[in-house]
Amino acid sequence: MKITEKLKVDLRSDTVTLPTSKMFSAIAEAKLGDDVMEEDPTVKELEKQASSICGQEDGLLLPSGTAANLVAILSHTKPADAVLLEEQSHIMYYEVGGIARIAGVMPYTFKSERGHPTSEQIRENFKSGDLHTPPTVLLCLENTHNRAGGTVLGVEETQKLCDTAHSLGMKVHLDGARIFNAAQYLRCEVKDLTKYSDSVMFCLSKGLGAPIGSVLCGGRAFIQIARRMRKLIGGGMRQAGIIAAAGLVALQEGPEQLIEDHKKAQFLAKQLVELPGISLDLDRVQTNIIIFTIKYPADWFVEALAKEGVLTFSFGQNKIRMVTHKDVSFESLPYVIEKVKKVLNKGKLVF
Repeated sequence: MKITEKLKVDLRSDTVTLPTSKMFSAIAEAKLGDDVMEEDPTVKELEKQASSICGQEDGLLLPSGTAANLVAILSHTKPADAVLLEEQSHIMYYEVGGIARIAGVMPYTFKSERGHPTSEQIRENFKSGDLHTPPTVLLCLENTHNRAGGTVLGVEETQKLCDTAHSLGMKVHLDGARIFNAAQYLRCEVKDLTKYSDSVMFCLSKGLGAPIGSVLCGGRAFIQIARRMRKLIGGGMRQAGIIAAAGLVALQEGPEQLIEDHKKAQFLAKQLVELPGISLDLDRVQTNIIIFTIKYPADWFVEALAKEGVLTFSFGQNKIRMVTHKDVSFESLPYVIEKVKKVLNKGKLVF
């Protein structure tokens, strides 16, 4: 691959991945029906495969992970219930307060070092509900944890946290947007990380490479409720097999690709940590997300790097996030490091 000044390396997110030729072919050939009437055979096949992979009874296709998380919370709770979440979880931080405005639940949050609670924190923050407090009925976990840098919650820890929540009478929903990344990192099956929770959602449109869609999985009775909640928020889809067809290919092709994405992140992180002006915890680079701190304003750094053909994401006043994925080649990574060095040197003159 010839690296040129015009090259754009898009490290903003793994959501920017483009469909493969096999996905386009599958979309064109998909057998379709009306999914609201539960008559789309391609959607049914995707939901069947997804629930089997997750060790759950049934599945439900939704347009996005945010919609799937909201539907899960609507299905597990009633207004004025309380939900326990990590304070920088995706549900709390990036989903526009939907759980408050639409589900009408009270979020109780806890702090954590790497995005995941301890059993002690669950017990400490749990409230059974009395005259003054709403009952805590749902624990939400996130694996991998986005804002913690793609950090992974292990199998034993997942089981322990779910057991703790269940012992208190709570349900557990797992935001597994990047659960396949976690499974690849741990060299385990996805179901080893998802079978203990009462529901789990994962995204088809991130590292797995599909253009759209997430699947919510859980027990059959739960999914029947979730189907109604999907309709409630306006998420009923008709010939959704064109989405599901690409999703089925993503389940076939995507998981193995994630191993390469993790290797790319490791390569980048090990190069970045050597650069003056960058602070980076290599222990947190477990999957495909790299978060590092710079001594210059993040917005300036992102804009300056974009002019050099490398797209990144501001993650705070002095923090930058880079996410590797299938459409970022190994060959482009030295180019990224070269341009980061150039921008850092420019920063010395500006600030």
